[in-house]
Amino acid sequence: MMSKKVPFKDYLPFMILAALAVIGLFIQNQVAYNGDGKYNNADIAWIIVATALVFLMTPGLSFFYGGMVNRKNVISTMVQSFIAAGLVSVIWVTVGFSMAFGDSIGGVVGNPGTYFFFKNVSSSQPFVNAGTIPLLLFAIFQMKFAVITPALVVGAVAERIRFTSYVLFMVLFSLLVYAPIAHWTWHPNGFLYKMGVLDFAGGTVVHISAGCAALAGALVLKRRKDHIEKKELEPANIPFVLIGTGLLWFGWFGFNAGSALGANSLSVTAFATTNTAAAAAGLSWVFFDVIRGRKASALGFCIGAVVGLVAITPAAGFVGIPQSLFIGFIAAIISNLAVHYKSKSSIDDTLDVFPCHGVGGMVGMLLTGIFATKIVNPAGNDGWFYGNFDLFVKQVIGLSIVVAYSFVVSFGIFKLIDLIHPLRVSEEEEELGLDATQHGEQYHPANLAVNGLGALKEGAAPTEYKEFVDK
Repeated sequence: MMSKKVPFKDYLPFMILAALAVIGLFIQNQVAYNGDGKYNNADIAWIIVATALVFLMTPGLSFFYGGMVNRKNVISTMVQSFIAAGLVSVIWVTVGFSMAFGDSIGGVVGNPGTYFFFKNVSSSQPFVNAGTIPLLLFAIFQMKFAVITPALVVGAVAERIRFTSYVLFMVLFSLLVYAPIAHWTWHPNGFLYKMGVLDFAGGTVVHISAGCAALAGALVLKRRKDHIEKKELEPANIPFVLIGTGLLWFGWFGFNAGSALGANSLSVTAFATTNTAAAAAGLSWVFFDVIRGRKASALGFCIGAVVGLVAITPAAGFVGIPQSLFIGFIAAIISNLAVHYKSKSSIDDTLDVFPCHGVGGMVGMLLTGIFATKIVNPAGNDGWFYGNFDLFVKQVIGLSIVVAYSFVVSFGIFKLIDLIHPLRVSEEEEELGLDATQHGEQYHPANLAVNGLGALKEGAAPTEYKEFVDK
């Protein structure tokens, strides 16, 4: 077979990466080794472990999403999430960390030059807000949050988005949505931080921003053919969903307990509230399904547990364990109802990212404003339940700003990309599946007998399938 000519635009990603690699040769770390750094080895050890746990959430998310889509889109859905580990890591090292945690520009965004290519980021330089760990460790820990956030959006646009277009979305989302919101919320000079908005581990920064971006993507991409025809598509592999849920739950301990930035009592509390909320939410989702006449499904427990993890994220280090049980319980019911009402609409959010992550994050932020207490975390604030209505108002304001900003900017990003490069695959590519048409690969369950490339499209001959892929 003759090799086809590669258009110039296909060279661009490689050329950009090569240019960054060459630029990196000339960036010197200007922080000299300081042997007098006063670190706590236990804190360092725990945050290194927590960083690895948060990284594990991204492949966990790939299994979680990959198991729920149609079998002809398993690989494409998984790789769209997993590639964020490479893509966002490079963005974070070059300018992402600077834009999130660099010198503040009006409380809105960090100076991209502060830590350009991790300049002035060293293992011998203490992180000012937690002097017991190095700045470099904090930067890598935060990198894993930046990695998983755009990966979450995949679930809403799965089965119809072009791979190259989604890669471009991840780049623009990381720079224009994630980094500014992280700066507003977690930088000491960020305007939401100074306002007193509480977000322990990413209710606004990660889940609300991703959930609203997911809704924007679903609206721009419009409905799948199967969704229009109201076809009931079976999940490709529920054991994948169970594995993914286990990895997410396990990794979430690093996500929330690691956000205490030390091996201390607050990290223990966050660990306990995280597990309690997830457990309560998984059971709540299943039991609520049963009283509505449905079966207690494995899929239901998995989705419910993840909703509980989402909802407790902003509250994990600010609320008590009994309150975390309520947060998980009620968040699962609200998200369950949101999924139900979304299913009756024309919105095609493939894997219900907005009802679960977006709505779950909103519920968590609001309940943080109700149940937060200084007894758990003196650095936080008392919520409405303890007589301080003002915190609840601040949470509502912060939530509203993040929802509006992340939806509008993400909507604009999707529209812009569609003008530059088609967002959506062709109808024929959608019919045959993105695994083969976007990646030239296939997912073959053990119980499916296939020869050669096989054919995932009902009734398509292997030769027809191969000819399409070769084109």
